[in-house]
Amino acid sequence: MYAVITGASSGIGAQFAKRLARDGYDLILVARREDRLKQLEKKITARYKNINCVIFTADLLNLDECQRLTDYIEKMDVEVFINNAGFGDCGKFEDTDIAKELDMIDLNVRAMHFLTKKTLIQMRQKDSGYILNVASSAGLIPAGPYMATYYATKAYVASLSRAVAKELRQYNSGVYVGCLCPGPVDTEFNDVANVKFALKGISAEYCANYAIDMMKKKKTVIIPTLQMKVVTACGRLIPQSLYISLVSHQQKKKFLSRA
Repeated sequence: MYAVITGASSGIGAQFAKRLARDGYDLILVARREDRLKQLEKKITARYKNINCVIFTADLLNLDECQRLTDYIEKMDVEVFINNAGFGDCGKFEDTDIAKELDMIDLNVRAMHFLTKKTLIQMRQKDSGYILNVASSAGLIPAGPYMATYYATKAYVASLSRAVAKELRQYNSGVYVGCLCPGPVDTEFNDVANVKFALKGISAEYCANYAIDMMKKKKTVIIPTLQMKVVTACGRLIPQSLYISLVSHQQKKKFLSRA
């Protein structure tokens, strides 16, 4: 059986690959950076001799590339599909680069939506499989000033995943859909987003392992740390305007710290 991981070249994606190889899955590793994928493949196959590791280079900003991926896996025995590809940005909305933001929407939202839908249709034919969409705790918070677009895209990921999961449960489907909603994770995300988090990050390895454990237990919304569970729960207990103000205060501190 295969596990497909998008954004597999680094960070949480690479750790997902290592964990799923340990669990005995053959892998389809998807990313733009072929050199990074080859390095990861070499590490995995050196440690797990019986694992078949397929490198699939693609730029998922392009829906034709998303289609090429789903066409490729259609005839394969895929049990796990992890939508991990995505990125963020930080700054005042009027100042941030609109081209980067539109790319963010294309990758974090359109590609994720397309791949979730196409993979779900394939898995429904055998009525089994796991689709895990990597969102963020940001997606469970009403809004994120100074990371406005990123928070909005991850809210879409979380909302879509929860809705589809509910549909599947109502029809007693054997297919799982869920979303991973971590807080800060120590990855290259921080450099791409041009941000330094105020809260201490968790390791990508811990995040991936926790996510897979909870996925196998069919937990719909996966939040790896108690701290972030408390932070996101606050949104149900205090007025949203106050909550957004608190988030804005934290975001503005890291935005200003770049100066």
